[in-house]
Amino acid sequence: MALIVQKYGGTSVGDVDRIKNVAQRVKETYEEGHSVVVVVSARSGVTNDLISRARALNPEPNDREMDMLLAVGEQETIALMAMALHQLGLPAVSRTGREAGILTDPNHTRARIKEISGGDIQEQLDSGKVVILAGFQGHSDTGAITTLGRGGSDLSAIAIAAALKADMCQIFTDVDGVYTADPRVVPNAKKLKCISYEEMLELASSGSKVMQNRAVEFAQKFKVNFEVRSSFNRNPGTIVKEEIKSMEDVVVSGLALDNKQAKVVVSDVPDRPGAAAQLFQSLAQADVCVDMIVQNIGREGKANMTFTVPRDDVSRAEKAVQSAFPQDSTDTQFESSEIAIVSIVGVGMQSHSGVAATLFDTLAKNEINIQLVSTSEIKISVAISPESAQKATRLIHTAYGLDGDV
Repeated sequence: MALIVQKYGGTSVGDVDRIKNVAQRVKETYEEGHSVVVVVSARSGVTNDLISRARALNPEPNDREMDMLLAVGEQETIALMAMALHQLGLPAVSRTGREAGILTDPNHTRARIKEISGGDIQEQLDSGKVVILAGFQGHSDTGAITTLGRGGSDLSAIAIAAALKADMCQIFTDVDGVYTADPRVVPNAKKLKCISYEEMLELASSGSKVMQNRAVEFAQKFKVNFEVRSSFNRNPGTIVKEEIKSMEDVVVSGLALDNKQAKVVVSDVPDRPGAAAQLFQSLAQADVCVDMIVQNIGREGKANMTFTVPRDDVSRAEKAVQSAFPQDSTDTQFESSEIAIVSIVGVGMQSHSGVAATLFDTLAKNEINIQLVSTSEIKISVAISPESAQKATRLIHTAYGLDGDV
């Protein structure tokens, strides 16, 4: 007997028939003699619908009330899933994030987990029940409902697997594993049998929609091996685990495309020690995630700062820039434009030369201009125009020999 955590995303539980399908899969696992914790997301489209309703009433709704609203989506799913399992004759009980003891900081809509007690989940498992846990949510020290940000159900699953010391964590989604690129963009992308935490984290943070990056980070920290697989077939998925030596033989493991980024240019920033610190402290306080950063050489006491942020955070970034230099607000200029970021990832990049040259040469030959570049030990990212993004992704995929059979 093993303790298995299974997470099902919004598409997997999108309607009554799909909930029944998931319930049948859970039953099969349970009848094999395993203890099962099922973590579910809101049904596909529900969260977006709730956000749309909120913004129809107030374009900038209060974050606390948004958490109160958005937590409803997952709570609907856990109740429906419990009912579906009851119909199949399985003892099952639903639990909210608070009931599972998922304690977070008080940062509404983007809370971070502080600790997990597990509540009475182990007791319920010991009594033979399947536990269905609402993903995406927790509670603060004051008891207020908090949510973990987009994709937070992935984090809920990994975190509860770590807390319960589960034998296996399975992330069920609408794709049957991690591919060398998004198959919707690159039709001949190949599924990977395994990938390291580091590579998966870089792909997730670079726009891959398979896993939330914070969930991968949590898995790496607590050494939770997990499998990404489809809820619509029985095919083996992709195992995400610690790096092993053979992984270094592959120079580039995969590509990620993030076409929801913006390039921000802040002109006439005071060219003095501490100015950059002021700017990025203000952005941090506004909870704006910054990626690529370039500062030009200052002239006549002024400098320009260029960086990228998620497109949805542009208005928040502009307010943060204004508050960073209140005494210079009449001089400092804020401009933003839409961009896409294409990233190549692979642990083998650390021991192979010419990786960057292949990337830049491929783009140059196809007259695709690079606006910004950033690198890490196992990743190179380039910012390009959104119009060129999908074409560039396919060209780069081919250049690194990642194409499979269509």
